[in-house]
Amino acid sequence: MNVSRNFVLYGAVFLVIGIVFGMYMGGSGDHKFAPLHAHINLLAFTLSVVFALAYRSFPAMGESKLAGYHFWLHVVGTTVVLIMLYLLFSGTITEAGMAPVAPIAELLVLIGVVLFLVNAYQNAH
Repeated sequence: MNVSRNFVLYGAVFLVIGIVFGMYMGGSGDHKFAPLHAHINLLAFTLSVVFALAYRSFPAMGESKLAGYHFWLHVVGTTVVLIMLYLLFSGTITEAGMAPVAPIAELLVLIGVVLFLVNAYQNAH
């Protein structure tokens, strides 16, 4: 698995989605999705590209099994968080309705970031 490439592709998909949401909000004047827009741009796009650059800069990190685990934890966790936020801000579910799915998804993202930290400590040299 080329984890750097995969993170770039995942981030690029969400860059397009984030721009479309921004255009919608700007054109309609409806900004109820602003927090989702921010999460798409920061968590899904920016953070994914930062991870991609780190894995590209330190090839030993990208070759570690931790990189693959990190990628899938980030993709699954982030995608579920974004879906849950969409459902929340569209009025489909309440905050109470996000449990236990959203906290579990957030935990997946956190575990992935911890694996990234461990990988960086072990292989970023």
